Amino acid sequence: MTAPLDVSGQAMEAQPEAVLEGAGGKAIEGRSLGRIAWLRLKRDKAAVFGAVVVAFLTLVAIFAERPFGGLIALFGDLPNVPNNDLIDPLTSAPIASWGGISLEHPFGLEPVNGRDLFARILSGAQISLLVAFLATLLSVVIGSLMGVLAGFFGGWVDTIISRLMDIFLAFPLLLFAIAIVGALPDHALGLTGNGLRIAVIVFIIGFFSWPYIARIVRGQTLSLREREFVDAARSLGAGNGYIIFREMLPNLVAPILVYSTLLIPTNILFEAALSFLGVGVNEPQASWGGMLTRAVDYYQIAPHFMIVPGLAIFITVMAFNLLGDGLRDALDPRAR
Repeated sequence: MTAPLDVSGQAMEAQPEAVLEGAGGKAIEGRSLGRIAWLRLKRDKAAVFGAVVVAFLTLVAIFAERPFGGLIALFGDLPNVPNNDLIDPLTSAPIASWGGISLEHPFGLEPVNGRDLFARILSGAQISLLVAFLATLLSVVIGSLMGVLAGFFGGWVDTIISRLMDIFLAFPLLLFAIAIVGALPDHALGLTGNGLRIAVIVFIIGFFSWPYIARIVRGQTLSLREREFVDAARSLGAGNGYIIFREMLPNLVAPILVYSTLLIPTNILFEAALSFLGVGVNEPQASWGGMLTRAVDYYQIAPHFMIVPGLAIFITVMAFNLLGDGLRDALDPRAR
């Protein structure tokens, strides 16, 4: 016969599992997965550098021009103001040495018209980041939804969505974008000019890029749907909609976030390629790809005209890639 349990008031109070007694009597608190990921990310110096650059470029793009700010007007000329008096009429190059670099024009001047490169780089950052972020958002929304539906339901739903992925992945996206944007009218859908072009570019990039993230989400969903928490939700009477949006999607945030940071630089390069080919935004709106196009004819007499926008694209893409790699390592539960 076993002894009765001691239910007196002198019984020791149970300690929570997350609080343990360490050396020296100090309490050791457990760490959540989010805190562990944050600590890993902080230790990755390359990822921190990428995050700082991304945050800086985003703030610069937001506050470059009114109505959110006016950094361009504060530090130099407006992006479309010519300085013909600073250009040599014979060579079309800046009169001053080093491409016209000075305190008033820290990145120098454009050939022919003498527009300030610093102001046009900041203005071009708005276009590149706007297109990249909006196109990535559209891709993530469509791809996440299609991927989780394909992986969760399986069967004929999975077959149809998978065949759609194959069709979209086989689509010649660059040629299609060139054809559509090049044939745009001046007015459509209540939009005109560059606003219409930006909207169409965002739609083309985002709508035709969703299969990449959909495949990743589908693979993760196939694994998650067999987990115990999904079976527990079903046993409690949860419907498919509740399981998908309240149980599955929160566990897919990490891969979606990582892939989004890696997709943004791809979209930046795509927009720059369209502008370089002459089917992006029109003049006088600045864009990094358009600046490279005009630099082709003048790189021998004004090499900075090509170097500055090229470095802007390189630094931006590198920063997003470093951040994406760091997030992937930090959010990987198998990493140490």
